[in-house]
Amino acid sequence: MTAAVTNETREQTVARLKELAKGFRADIIEMLQKAGSGHPGGSLSVIDLVTALYFHQLRHDPHNPSWPERDRFVLSKGHAVPAQYAAMAGAGYFPKSELSSLRVLGSRLQGHPVNSALPGIEACTGSLGQGLSVAQGMAMASKLDGERYRVWCIIGDGEMQEGQIWEAALSCAKYNLDNLVCILDYNKGQIDGHIKDVMPEEPVADKWRAFNWHVITIDGHDFAQILDAYAEALRTKGKPTFIIANTVKGKGVSFMEDRAEWHGATPTKEQAAKALAEIRGA
Repeated sequence: MTAAVTNETREQTVARLKELAKGFRADIIEMLQKAGSGHPGGSLSVIDLVTALYFHQLRHDPHNPSWPERDRFVLSKGHAVPAQYAAMAGAGYFPKSELSSLRVLGSRLQGHPVNSALPGIEACTGSLGQGLSVAQGMAMASKLDGERYRVWCIIGDGEMQEGQIWEAALSCAKYNLDNLVCILDYNKGQIDGHIKDVMPEEPVADKWRAFNWHVITIDGHDFAQILDAYAEALRTKGKPTFIIANTVKGKGVSFMEDRAEWHGATPTKEQAAKALAEIRGA
């Protein structure tokens, strides 16, 4: 199964993805408000990238999550999993009503991804820095097995301060894993504040090029640019691809945008109502 709708024009695809992402932003706010805990900032910044994966790019089958030929998606910044849950529910992996069980004891929808709990989740993540290594292992396995699938991994910019990310970056390039794409949700913020103040990371593009990755820089909220970057990654041979997706923490909710305090805070009922009015009115 392919997520892409083949009879659409490009404009129709972009419009469809925008509308889906708007609905998923509302789902994120609703599930986090009900749970009373979670991470809205990074979930809202990453949702456009996740929507384009599930509803255009990934080869996957919600009715057969263990399909051997499926593409693998690893959300290394696991605290943003409400975005993945919203997209998975929209794709039909589980009923949308189950979103209200986020972070409930015993729920399949835990606060970070748990692959033994929910079919369709490829790896347990959220212990930051580990997901790219997991994705590398999957990509190497695919190469050994005749390159039957591609692997997509999303990391965070605060997460990129972890040394294991850079060890994996070296190793992925060594093994010429051109079936692996790593996407940076570059919202410039982490729990302690702005990246530039906590631990500056620039020049990001130069660093990944020096590690022998093919680097693409985009606006991570512009679906046309997202689709072009994904397509370029598919065409790239001989090295893995790193997509720097410039995003806004809390995108879509004015009082959350670029505010570090919304990294791990959840809205009250009144704040959620205001946020939903903004999202749905956009």
